[in-house]
Amino acid sequence: MPTDRAKAAREFRRMMVAIVIIAILMVIAALWYEHHEGVLSTHMAIATILGVFFAMTLGAGLFALAFFSDKSGHDETVTRATTRQDEDKREP
Repeated sequence: MPTDRAKAAREFRRMMVAIVIIAILMVIAALWYEHHEGVLSTHMAIATILGVFFAMTLGAGLFALAFFSDKSGHDETVTRATTRQDEDKREP
């Protein structure tokens, strides 16, 4: 089991690096679009950078955590624990 968790942790780190790179590319694309449309001001650029970057990393990061939880065995541990509790309640 520890090897599964270590492998899942490596995959999670690799996914997070890819997510950050994609988020940076999305920020660049959004800034280019705003500049192309001629509406780019300093405040809008800062808001775009923060909004796009954090929205992308938060959304994709939560999905990555869900995959990590499944691959590392955390979901299986919780399922077994809740199944045991349900069986204990039904026995008497």
